[in-house]
Amino acid sequence: MIDFEKQFGNPGYQTARQTTAVASVFKIVYGWMAGGLALSGLVAWYTWTSGLWERILTGGGFTICIIAELALVFVLSAAIGKLPTAVAYLLFAAYAAVNGLTLSVVFIAYELALVQKVFFITAGMFGGLALWGTFTKGDLSSVGSICGMALWGLILAMVVGIFWHSTGLETLITFAGIAIFSGLTMYDAQKIKQMAAAEGTMDSESLQKVGIMDALALYLDFVNLFLYLLRFFGRKK
Repeated sequence: MIDFEKQFGNPGYQTARQTTAVASVFKIVYGWMAGGLALSGLVAWYTWTSGLWERILTGGGFTICIIAELALVFVLSAAIGKLPTAVAYLLFAAYAAVNGLTLSVVFIAYELALVQKVFFITAGMFGGLALWGTFTKGDLSSVGSICGMALWGLILAMVVGIFWHSTGLETLITFAGIAIFSGLTMYDAQKIKQMAAAEGTMDSESLQKVGIMDALALYLDFVNLFLYLLRFFGRKK
């Protein structure tokens, strides 16, 4: 017979249950984020080493890949509640693969040793930011709001940079990008922890879907942080 007093009135039990919930959510989110990054890396590496990038990313191919990425993110975000879990996973994997195609230009533009160095710097920085966001007792909602608004300013500045080439603007964009995605990493990590606290109110399928969207958010944080750090540390070939 279930001892409700023991299970629901015992602080030790509640702590253990919350720890299990957090571990379950983190397994889904960080597992899929890592899988997405690995898939993108493998696709980017193969596209570069095989010379496939010359056939795919030229003649408007790069633009098509970007449009495909935006479409996949839109479908995932807009229809995640209606999509079967397996389809959501498939779309996430498709996005990671297509993004790998576009990321292959990194190997074309920068020296391999630099790409490797910046990747490990990004991994360490991302890990520290995610840990801070997870364990800090402060509310990072304002950080998320500010970074979200600043992101639109960053996009506008990048559009201006296409038509007006300025070293000062490029430097500003680079530092702003690093700061914005550092803040978003901390905010998203805290949001995932908060979602874990509500794990008991979700069914398994809903939890998987929310997990895949959070994995996508962290994936984008990592990739963008990597790209801006690469611009900061590196010189193009």
